[in-house]
Amino acid sequence: MKLKLATTAMALCAAAGAASAEKVKFEYWYGLTGDLGAVVAETCNRFNAAQDMYEAVCVGQDGYEKAVQNTIAAFRAGKHPTLVQSFDAGTADLMLSGEFYPVKKLMEDAGYDIDWANYFPGIANYYSATNGDFFSMPFNSSTPVYYYNKDHFDKAGIAEAPLTWEGMEVAFKALNASGQTCGLAYAPSTWIDLEQFSMAHNVPVASNNNGYDGLDSELLFNTTLHVTHMENLQRWMNEGHAMLRTPAAGKSARDSFVEGECSVFFSSIADHATVHKLTPAFAWDVQMIPTYEGSDRHNTVVGGASLWVLSGKADEEYKAAAAYLAFLATPESEEFFVSNTGYIPVTKTGYDALLAKGFYANQPYVNRDIALTSLTFTEPGPLTRGIRLGSFIQIRAEWLAEVEAAIAGQKTMQQALDTAVQRGNDQLKRFAQTYAGKSFP
Repeated sequence: MKLKLATTAMALCAAAGAASAEKVKFEYWYGLTGDLGAVVAETCNRFNAAQDMYEAVCVGQDGYEKAVQNTIAAFRAGKHPTLVQSFDAGTADLMLSGEFYPVKKLMEDAGYDIDWANYFPGIANYYSATNGDFFSMPFNSSTPVYYYNKDHFDKAGIAEAPLTWEGMEVAFKALNASGQTCGLAYAPSTWIDLEQFSMAHNVPVASNNNGYDGLDSELLFNTTLHVTHMENLQRWMNEGHAMLRTPAAGKSARDSFVEGECSVFFSSIADHATVHKLTPAFAWDVQMIPTYEGSDRHNTVVGGASLWVLSGKADEEYKAAAAYLAFLATPESEEFFVSNTGYIPVTKTGYDALLAKGFYANQPYVNRDIALTSLTFTEPGPLTRGIRLGSFIQIRAEWLAEVEAAIAGQKTMQQALDTAVQRGNDQLKRFAQTYAGKSFP
């Protein structure tokens, strides 16, 4: 990433010489919580300590959804932040709201020269217009993997972590035969089970190339390989190969894994650092999410969040926000964030710098870049560049409610997915009516 570092350095030196002047403050609302949220807060502290001109006032919002919802409410009251960390599901809504300062224009206006082509395509496509202009700044980026207990696998005679779902079922049976009562700690996740599964198999979630080509999109996931996969997950639970593990059921999938109860769980690579901290008792590793035999593997896409600059703020606040974003874009900041979380580098040069240092050859980072292998497995195509659907937060909620009903035995999985599609399409129709005459940029 190319920044006008000399200009930036002079600005920071000038700021240091005027330390008595009051700093320009700007608010930044972030959604990450726990260990990851603490690292976000530390990026703010590092920025504030690095210069004397600006102060980032960083406020945790207790989750991505609340960050978006609270920002919408604050906008109506004229008390919104300058920056908000919005997750992937909120991208389409923010794009069509128009209430943002495109980050590419912001950085140009503030005098920073960013090499936007340096971002990995699987990240860039999610947060930019069709012409490639970035609307928000990629920040904490991830993709899913599965975590597996190597001690359990060794005992069961499983030599390699499976890359196909057929191989995974064989592994579940071998684990059970070895005395392991829980192969998979399962927590329903639209991000993993639907969205990333569909990307890896190059099957649609919705029409119009997953919404990119028009607001008149309809959900299709009740007609694709996704149905078979969800039926298989339900069957594995019924056969004793998988157990439902959610906080509502008494224990999270991650807790079940780190306690050694279940041999496998699926999650974001962002969990990598936390699993290391919580798992001293056994050997474990990560692998790309499986695909079904007969399907050509494709790239997964970015998860996590990007940073949106909101409209209606003073020029000085925008200069402050640009300085913070430029600070985050430095190799030093990227290495700090990657080192202290499980997230992946968002830029090619950031990744190359870590490779040159032998970063991924040392614990606790070994094999963490398997997520980048997954993200870059193929060049993104029309069905693997992401999802651009309005009201996607609500669509995710409909999917989850219906899948949980099927798991509870209240309906078949096909019936559940049919209902989720029907209700999700109602959300899409309302979204299209709200933005009638508009299209995604």
